[in-house]
Amino acid sequence: MPRFNMTDDILAAALIGLEAQEAQVNARIAEIKRRLGSSRERVEATGDGQPRRKFSAAARRRMRIAQRLRWKKIKQAAEPTPTEAAKPKRKLSAAAKAKLVANLKKARAAKAAKTKAAAK
Repeated sequence: MPRFNMTDDILAAALIGLEAQEAQVNARIAEIKRRLGSSRERVEATGDGQPRRKFSAAARRRMRIAQRLRWKKIKQAAEPTPTEAAKPKRKLSAAAKAKLVANLKKARAAKAAKTKAAAK
């Protein structure tokens, strides 16, 4: 396959052709925008539209503080408010605990006896 040497003349011709295609594409885009009658055409014609406002450091600080207060109010509203005070944890008396331990020993002994009898 022969290789083409890119000379300045060939590159200049290619550039002219691409610029012609670009002009056609831009004309089609302008026609579509005209038909739509969009407001974007006016914004793009004047550049980026209105320049962004610039706030001073003090104004940004005030906005930051105000936003934090808004979030604080939202978070506080989301938290459930406790209706009753939490009840203290119940504790067993020494006598009740001893009674439970004795009943548990009795139940384990009965179970062990039952398994021994079944094993014989």
